[in-house]
Amino acid sequence: MSKKVLLNSKEVSIILHRLACQLIENHKSFDHTVLVGIQPRGKYLLDRLAQMLKTDYKIKDLKTGNLDITFFRDDFRRGEKILEANTTEIDFLVENKNVVFIDDVLYTGRSIRAALTAIQSFGRPRNIELLTLIDRRFSRHLPIQPDYKGRQVDAINQDRVIVKWKEHDGEDAVYLINS
Repeated sequence: MSKKVLLNSKEVSIILHRLACQLIENHKSFDHTVLVGIQPRGKYLLDRLAQMLKTDYKIKDLKTGNLDITFFRDDFRRGEKILEANTTEIDFLVENKNVVFIDDVLYTGRSIRAALTAIQSFGRPRNIELLTLIDRRFSRHLPIQPDYKGRQVDAINQDRVIVKWKEHDGEDAVYLINS
């Protein structure tokens, strides 16, 4: 098993600022836009981006939430691994809003499909976009592509991409693990 650094702390920071600027370009004041982190790992990316947008770019009244997709997954109760539910924290309606889903790694697209179903409980969005830190482009099972991506990675199916966040894992880094 080998471990390769795809992004170090400085590169993660640069990419996060670029993603924040792209969001600002497309959504200006965020009056009609909400950011929704896909649980469990999208929450950390959302928290970091939201903090950056508020502090560094002075975006006021940014609406953010976290969406648990556990019971909407098509592999729920199919594998040996028991899926643990997370908490959905959305205290607003998405009716006629622009929703930006945020997740750390886009792999097969199945999590995004589940998120598309789960968000309907909070209204009918005007538009839905996807922001991911890492896009594993050769592993898609569904025709889903990110609107915003930090880095594109060509990894074979046995490889794993691991995103580490300082607040949760003690460091900001992205690793490619070869099995």
